[in-house]
Order: sequence, then structure tokens, then C-alpha cells
Amino acid sequence: MSNAKTHRILAVDDQKVFIRAFETLLKKQGYDFISASNGEDGIIKAGKYMPDLILLDLVMPDMDGREVCRALKKDPKTWNIPIIMLTSSEEHSERLAALEAGVSDFLNKPFDNEELLLRTRNLLRLKEYEDFLKEYHVRLDEQVQKRTAEIVKANKELIESKLALKDGYVDTVHKLTRIAEYKDQETATHIKRVGHLCSCLAVNLGWDDDAVETIFYASPMHDIGKVAIPSDILLKPGALMPEEFALMKTHTTVGGSILKNSRSLILQMAEWIAYNHHERWDGSGYPEGRSGEDIPLEAAIMNLVDQYDALRSERPYKLSLTHEKVFNIITEGDGRTLPAHFNPRLLEVFKDTHEEFNKTYEANS
Repeated sequence: MSNAKTHRILAVDDQKVFIRAFETLLKKQGYDFISASNGEDGIIKAGKYMPDLILLDLVMPDMDGREVCRALKKDPKTWNIPIIMLTSSEEHSERLAALEAGVSDFLNKPFDNEELLLRTRNLLRLKEYEDFLKEYHVRLDEQVQKRTAEIVKANKELIESKLALKDGYVDTVHKLTRIAEYKDQETATHIKRVGHLCSCLAVNLGWDDDAVETIFYASPMHDIGKVAIPSDILLKPGALMPEEFALMKTHTTVGGSILKNSRSLILQMAEWIAYNHHERWDGSGYPEGRSGEDIPLEAAIMNLVDQYDALRSERPYKLSLTHEKVFNIITEGDGRTLPAHFNPRLLEVFKDTHEEFNKTYEANS
């Protein structure tokens, strides 16, 4: 298996047997491989070759993996390179210290080849999209600087500049949203629908036009983190195994990471939605188990919309349900879905306007 884009991976380990094992496995997958035998050399090579991912041993003489990680995260050139820490220790305190230093993931020694490749692919996907957004921000900053110089001349140019900037954000939103279509066409249909359904709830909550427009564009990016989830898990026709579901749940944190630190109000809202849309009012959701008003309202809207649309839609593992059946499940519960999962205020708005909600779904199916 070769990669469409050749990614460069740096392995830093003082044990040659592991370096050789990494090199054999990763080169076979088409990766560009470089290595370092100690922490100091690893820091130098990271700055020189700018790898897309670093495999870093925790226990090394002179300079251990945590020290190397801290040094890399302080350097503006290398701070955003994802790092997998290699360790034979299961000590909770050591892992916490490594996470505090900036480690992205862990891999136990001796390592499993399939696990190494899976973690490598996931982090490389995340790095690709972070690089994409970073490049986009650079281009956007250049555009804003150019427009700023022009708007001094005339109010007309100011208006045109604002419109162009908004179009740029919306265009970026559409491109990011289309990522999911490469995974699953049914997911793509779901993505196009949720913007209308979220807007329907937002209007009936009394949001102003700008806020309604923002959630219309932001909500379709709620599942962008699923780019990091293998297709065989996304499209699995049966129930997920515990370890598969644990991996599936990471799409919330991955999605939030992809969208974070944007200047766009749309992408800022999209970040909050992506990260929090599986949180539940009663605290039984994920990734943090937030409850009540601690859950952003836009994410709570997405949570209800996501549940409604999922129940209405046909999926590889289920048939579609009628609006009446789904209305009863959400408002009365069925043992798996409970009214306690949803923001009570949203639930009341949904009850009062559910026929309009149904029409919105049907019009966009």
C-alpha cells in the first residue's frame, strides 16, 4: 500500500532493533523514514527535515522523551508536529506528564504493527487537515490585509470587501463539509439536511438572522472529525465493538481540533458543535460528560437534530422511521433515547413546532 502523498516520519529511539522495525514497516507502507538515536539528534532532525509525525521513545539516556517533546513544542517550527510516545510503562502519572508535555498519542512497547499503522494514519490525517486550515488562515490574512488597504479609499470598496470575505468563509465551509461525502453518500445527505433543521430550531428559539445563518453553515461540519475514523467502522452494518465505539467517539475531539482557533464566527461555532454535539443534558454523553447549561446551546440544538435525523434516516444497520415514531421516541423515550438527554427548552420548542420540523426534513431529503 502506497500513500498518495509521501509523508515523512521521524523515529527517535536509542534501541536500534526498534529503529530497524519502524523503518521496515513504515517504508513498506510508502512513508519517507528518518531516524535519530537520541533526543538531541531528534530535535535537530525534526527542525531540519520537518516530519509529518514523530515516533518518540520515552526512556532514553541524557534526554528523555518528555524533555524532547517539551523542546519541540516550544519551537515555532515544530510545535504542531504530532508525537506518538513509545513506552513500556503503564504508570498513569507518567502518561499524564507526557500529555502535559504535548504528546498526541501513546504506543506500548513492544508494539503491534497494525496498531502502529492505525495510529499513524489517524494522526497523519489530522495533521493534513490542520495544515490545510493553517494555510487557509495565511491566505485569509493576506486577503484581509489587501482589502484593508483598499477600503480606506471608498465605502463601496468596504462593502465589497466584507461580502468577498464572507463568501470566502462560506466557500471554505462548503469545501470542508464535502470531505464527508468521500466516506459515505448517506452521511453527505445527512450533512446537507442538518443545516436546515438546526436553522428551523434556531428561528423558533428567536435567534436573529445572523445567528441563524451562522448555525446553518456551521452545523454541517459537526462530523468532520469522522475523516479520522476508518470506513469499515463508519459503515459497519452491525453493532460496534467497545474498542470500535471508543475510536468512533474520538470524532468529536478530532473535529474540534481541526476547526479550532479560527477567526471566522462560522468556524468558531462549528468547533463548539463538533466537539460537544454528543453531550447530553443529563451528563451521559461524550467526550467530557458535560451536562445542563455547560453544553453550548448550538451543540444542544445539533444533538437533538442529529438524533432526529439519524432515527428518520436509513443506515447500514437500521431502517428509517416515520416522523410520528421519531417524535414519540424523542419526547417520551424508548429506553435508549430519553427526553432527559435533551435541553428542556429545546424539547419544548421541538414539541410545539414538530410539524414544521417534519416539513423541513421532507423538503431536504
